[in-house]
Amino acid sequence: MPSHAEFQDRMLSLGLARVSEAAALASARLVGHGDEKAADQAAVNAMREQLNMLDIAGVVVIGEGERDEAPMLYIGEEVGTGNGPGVDIALDPLEGTTLTAKDMPNALTVIAMGPRGSMLHAPDVYMDKLAIGPGYDTDVVTLDMSPGERVTALAKAKACDPAHVTVCILERPRHEEMIKEVRATGASIRLITDGDVAGVMHCADPSTGIDMYMGAGGAPEGVLAAAALKCMGGQMYGRLLFRNDDERGRARKAGITDFDQIYRRDDMVTEDVIFAATGVTDGNILPAVKREPGWMTTETLIMRSKTGSVRRINYRTPVHAS
Repeated sequence: MPSHAEFQDRMLSLGLARVSEAAALASARLVGHGDEKAADQAAVNAMREQLNMLDIAGVVVIGEGERDEAPMLYIGEEVGTGNGPGVDIALDPLEGTTLTAKDMPNALTVIAMGPRGSMLHAPDVYMDKLAIGPGYDTDVVTLDMSPGERVTALAKAKACDPAHVTVCILERPRHEEMIKEVRATGASIRLITDGDVAGVMHCADPSTGIDMYMGAGGAPEGVLAAAALKCMGGQMYGRLLFRNDDERGRARKAGITDFDQIYRRDDMVTEDVIFAATGVTDGNILPAVKREPGWMTTETLIMRSKTGSVRRINYRTPVHAS
C-alpha cells in the first residue's frame, strides 16, 4: 500500500511541470477562437494523458465535477500507472476558459499534488475567500472583519495609508457592496473577470502590486489557491457558502460536517505539496504560450512547499503544420 513516506516531491516536480505544459500547449491552439468547451477539453485530454504516464497511484480530489460528467477529470478519478506513491491531486486543466476563448489575460493551467489525504475534499460550492501575502502576523486580517476593516488592518500592518493598498476582487454582481466598501477606504481595486486561483497567487507575488484578495468564488479553486500559497507563503482563509440543501448534501458527501468552519491555508492543504502552473494567455505571473512558425514555447512555474523553492521552466517544442 502506498505510504506518505514514498511521496518524493523533488522527483515528481518535473513530471508535474510536464503535465501542466501539455495542457497549456493543447489549449493554446484555441486561444481567441471563442470556444470555451473545446479549449477546456483539449487541456483535459492532454493533462490526463500526461498524468497517466507518472508512476503514482493518484486520485483527483479537486477536479471538474462528478464521475457522471466524464470525460472531464472528475473527482475520484484514478490517474497514474498505479505503481508509485498514493497521492491527492487538485487540478484545473484550464483556469480561465472564457479568458482563453476571448484571448484575455491570466489564463493558466494549474495542478497541485500531495500525499494521500493531504487536501480538503471541497465540494463544488462557493467559498468566501481572503488571502494576503507573506510577512504579516497571523490573523492580521480575518473573514470576520468587514471588507473595510480588512483594508484598514492591512494598511496598519504595512505602515501605510489605505490608499496604498490594492485589493483583487472577482468582478461579479455579488461583490458590488464589497467593492463600494473597499473603495470608500481609499484603497485601489484590481477587478478580474475570471481566474481566482491566479488572483490569490497575485497577492503573494510582489511584482503584481496586489496586497490582498477577497470575495466569493469556487471552493475547489480555493483549495488549489491554498496549495499555491503553501509554496509561495502567505495566509488564506475560506468559509463554504451554501445556497440550498443540494449544496449542503454535496458537502456531506465530501465528508464535511461543520458547515460554518473557517478553513485556514493549512487546513485546506495539510502536508507539503508541489504546485505547477503554465501560462496560456499573457498574465501578471506567467507569459502566454508563444507560437511561431514550427515552434511553441511555454513558461511554467513549479513550486515545492517543503523547500520553498520556485522554478521557472521554459520549454520549446517543435510543432508540425496539420
